[in-house]
Amino acid sequence: MLPAAAALGLGLWGIDRGGGMWRDESVTYQVAHRSLPDLLGLLGDIDAVHGLYYLLMHAVFGVWDGGLLALRLPSVAATAVAAAGVGAVGRRLAGTRAGVLSGLAFPLLPLVQQYAQEGRSYAMVCAAVSWATYLLLCGAAGGGRRVWAGYEGLLAVACWLHEFAALALVAHGVTLWRSGVPRAVRRSWARAALVVAAAVLPLAAVSAGQADRQLGWLGRPGAGEWLLFAAVSGAGVLLVLLCRAPGRGPARRPAAGPVTPAGLALPLLVVPAGLLMTVSLVKPWYVDRYVLYGYAGLALLAGTALDRVLDRLPDRAPERMPGAGRVRRPVAVCLAVACPVTVLLPWSQAVRSPESRKDDVVAVAETVRATAVRGDAVLFMPARRREWLLSFPSLRAGVRDLALDRPPAASRTLQGTELPAAEIRRRILAEDRIVALTDPAGEPLDALGPEAVKRETLTAYFRVCGTKRVHGAQVVVYARPGRCGRPAGPSPGDGPVAVGR
Repeated sequence: MLPAAAALGLGLWGIDRGGGMWRDESVTYQVAHRSLPDLLGLLGDIDAVHGLYYLLMHAVFGVWDGGLLALRLPSVAATAVAAAGVGAVGRRLAGTRAGVLSGLAFPLLPLVQQYAQEGRSYAMVCAAVSWATYLLLCGAAGGGRRVWAGYEGLLAVACWLHEFAALALVAHGVTLWRSGVPRAVRRSWARAALVVAAAVLPLAAVSAGQADRQLGWLGRPGAGEWLLFAAVSGAGVLLVLLCRAPGRGPARRPAAGPVTPAGLALPLLVVPAGLLMTVSLVKPWYVDRYVLYGYAGLALLAGTALDRVLDRLPDRAPERMPGAGRVRRPVAVCLAVACPVTVLLPWSQAVRSPESRKDDVVAVAETVRATAVRGDAVLFMPARRREWLLSFPSLRAGVRDLALDRPPAASRTLQGTELPAAEIRRRILAEDRIVALTDPAGEPLDALGPEAVKRETLTAYFRVCGTKRVHGAQVVVYARPGRCGRPAGPSPGDGPVAVGR
């Protein structure tokens, strides 16, 4: 219970993130608010990989339309469940204290803190994988068919929440292979893996046709990502050495069967990320959050290593310090928890600010409201930046989207469809003033025909009257020469900007 409570407390701390929301969360918000037929129609075109998560969030908002809190609370709860699962795995591998320490380490990890407050599926995947890992240990220790059925079900759910959870299966296979489990256990795991693969096959078939559009924005892992992977993996190896250091008593593995903490945790940490990064050298698919669940392995190693270090403390205090022995270990445990909390505090505060994400759609919407007047023409450059206003229906209704052909729900797409380039150019030339929402200066420019036409037409026939920069975006006002003054009129939208209004 302690790891879950700690994860819940950390998740609730600063959950509003200064009132900000970035574009991926905006996608969740606006898609989950669509009607069920429109949502299912979207999944046939794009984002099938997130389909189960969108359906779950559709149900959440159907019960309680609580804005940012309702958007993020499921991830907070899932992180608490995941921390409890990591604790349960650690307890089964190395005893109660190691389990508690491992469960506490998990929600403290910086990347876990970030996605514990994110309106996306990654925390839910962690929860499913952590408890599937616990059932793997039960199966390896002689669990029956019901245990393996639970394992299959949890991993199938994890894969339907995000397909790359299937890489946890590979990590589990490596664990069993290296642990020397009986052949019957390996056969049970192989059957379970086939069941999970069959369960996720329909999703894989649909998402394969969407992969180029879904992940086309990704590049191959850069030097920074490889260095980070090497550093995290190296930290894991060092913790393995600490786990194997002799303590004052035998290592506690009361119910883990032949599986060791290192034998389970290191493959979980290294294999999913390593495989995905290697594949991404040919087909770029890697993003660290796609294999966030691997950090459960790092938490397990940290908790077990700390447990072994505490095991080496003497039971008795020196004669010159009578009574100190009774408090030595509790004080050491408190210090062991307090030190990483203190070290990570600046980072923990940073991830709870809007600036911790790539952009802030709330700040963009507020800037548009302050800059535009009701009825102003708006251009999104590129078109996918329409997402910045999609979670603010009142504000969108107060401006004219010049390039829009069919809106997102009607077209069953994420950001709607745009008119042909020639029609966009004609509409631009019919205006005297245009508010453009663009990426920050220095970002790559789309070479697609419509995007080039937008830029060329504005450059040739309009002048820049003003640019307002916000986090991850800029709002640029264009007008015909000599007409840069802001026209009189009310702001678009009714009242202050708020998600869902």
